[in-house]
Amino acid sequence: MNTTPEGLYDIPLRTIDGKDASLREYAGEVLLIVNVASKCGLTPQYGGLQRLHDEWKGRGFSVLGFPCNQFGRQEPGTNEQISAFCSTNYGVTFPLFDKIDVNGPRRHQLYRALIGDGGNITWNFEKFLIGRDGSVLSRFAPKTGPDDAALRTSIENALTE
Repeated sequence: MNTTPEGLYDIPLRTIDGKDASLREYAGEVLLIVNVASKCGLTPQYGGLQRLHDEWKGRGFSVLGFPCNQFGRQEPGTNEQISAFCSTNYGVTFPLFDKIDVNGPRRHQLYRALIGDGGNITWNFEKFLIGRDGSVLSRFAPKTGPDDAALRTSIENALTE
């Protein structure tokens, strides 16, 4: 893949608690951007994503979660409910952002930048690995779990570049 989304760090975002944000504060880090949902068969990935975040955050790595309700309406809650669910059930401390659309006419600008001409997000928990320079290094299917060897190797390689 290895494309650089133009202006990735300047795209306006909102944190799950409603504060204005951008990826600018993560510039120079390796990021794993994931569209997440609380009522999906893949929801237990939250635990593995948190372990990845904890394992490598000291080396300039962050998992960033973007709740989305477009797949089977599996993220129906408010931001407050989503945040409480993630914290209570999975001990999530990695950054979560405002619920967004990742497909369709209301696709968030972040996902337009990540996907480019690459079609659509297929389901909850699709993952994008972003290099320290803001380039999209890899895209992983929803069923690729946080403990997957290829995902872990890709993160480790990005951290050592």
